[in-house]
Amino acid sequence: MSKNVRVRFAPSPTGPLHIGGVRTALFNYLFAKKHQGTFILRIEDTDQNRYVEGAEQYIIDSLNWCGIPFDEGPGKNEKFGPYRQSERKHLYKKYAEQLIASGNAYYAFDTADILDFHRKDHEEKGKTFIYNWHNRLKLSNSLSLSAAETKAKLDAGDEYVIRFKSPQDETLHLKDIIRGDIQIDTNILDDKVLFKSDGMPTYHLANIVDDHLMEITHVIRGEEWLPSLALHYQLYKAFGWKAPEFAHLPLILKPTGTGKLSKRDGDKMGFPVFPLQWEDPQTNDISRGYKEDGYFPEAMINFLAFLGWNPGTEQEIFSLDELINAFELERVNKSGARFDPEKIKWFNHHYMQEQDDMALAEAFMSQYNQLTDIDVNYVALVVKLVKERATFISDLWDLSFYFFQAPKSYDENAVKKAIKDDTQELMLELVSIIQRVSDFTAENLQTDIKAWITEKNIGFGKVMMPLRLALVGALQGPDVFDIMFMIGKIETVERIENLVKTL
Repeated sequence: MSKNVRVRFAPSPTGPLHIGGVRTALFNYLFAKKHQGTFILRIEDTDQNRYVEGAEQYIIDSLNWCGIPFDEGPGKNEKFGPYRQSERKHLYKKYAEQLIASGNAYYAFDTADILDFHRKDHEEKGKTFIYNWHNRLKLSNSLSLSAAETKAKLDAGDEYVIRFKSPQDETLHLKDIIRGDIQIDTNILDDKVLFKSDGMPTYHLANIVDDHLMEITHVIRGEEWLPSLALHYQLYKAFGWKAPEFAHLPLILKPTGTGKLSKRDGDKMGFPVFPLQWEDPQTNDISRGYKEDGYFPEAMINFLAFLGWNPGTEQEIFSLDELINAFELERVNKSGARFDPEKIKWFNHHYMQEQDDMALAEAFMSQYNQLTDIDVNYVALVVKLVKERATFISDLWDLSFYFFQAPKSYDENAVKKAIKDDTQELMLELVSIIQRVSDFTAENLQTDIKAWITEKNIGFGKVMMPLRLALVGALQGPDVFDIMFMIGKIETVERIENLVKTL
């Protein structure tokens, strides 16, 4: 691409960042890095009534945890700052007035009550009220009033909004990287409000002005903004500015495949929809986060990349660098992507296996007081033996508790399966075999015990099942010889003798 690629993720700080927003940020990040471009964070906080304390920092923390930090944004490399729209409001009015001067916008003085009256009147007649070319001259605005009347209202301080003057009887030809060519009949478009009576711009005006001033080359955003594309194209044309390229991402759908994924779906089905835990500052309600639920950021990113994008190959496991190299907007689907809570667990299981054993051991120990006084190196060896069965760090205790404490009971079904009439005799004889092993390694234990079983001509299971039951308390766990080596000769003998006492 001839021009330096600049993309932006522009959330509103109205609450926690939904994973749909994370997916939008990720696709922007991947596209920017693929083209050696710049990934920008802009906080769109023009709606001060919906502003939530702490939401902006939550957005930043989420991007950092996911491993997709912004290059420019609030407090970081502010070349085109400020990056909060509330701090840029002095910029927007002059652009709104510029549109009025060029005949592309107008002052509208209609009160909320008057507009509400027209809406209800249309509804009663089975129609939809649209403020545009077909009725604007019948309403109270600078197009229907004389210049003197308009000036008098402005001088008197009457409340007004500035509306875009959408054209009549035109066909707009729009382009979207994902959705291709789009045609829009301008007769169905309303005259959107660009500037509000409170002195703040609407999303539409601020968005266009900021994208232009920040030299954004590609706008990659959610499908919900597709209906705004016609207005945004027209605004660029009205200002005489070159429009960026647009790409509208598909919706993330509920696990059932019907409708947009919401927090309620997560609450009902038992999975988070936010990257980090969120505490509502007003209600103190706590919403679960993927980080706190034990997911690795790599798993979340790999999973989200496949919600709406396909590399065109069978490969599913991608590092961030591999995603950057493979990512193309042209391979993003138009149709919605179904959210599968089991699939992200599958990714997490994979990344669990790739984690450093020592790092996992330290995280494991931080979660369980029972491990406080145990050598971290020993815990790391245990983790190495059991992690292939784990999806989360929180799974490790149930998979490995017997490495740290003797079983207090024995699984009833395992007892029925493992214990036979001659088990007591065999276990006592096994103790003597174990006692004679001088170099207590897993290899030596395996050699000596298997030789004894072969010599006695007894079934392997008649020894190994009760042995595992004695060590673990159930018929589960890694290789029994590894367990014996890890817990040591004395502990191994004690556990076997404890089982014998219960027979």
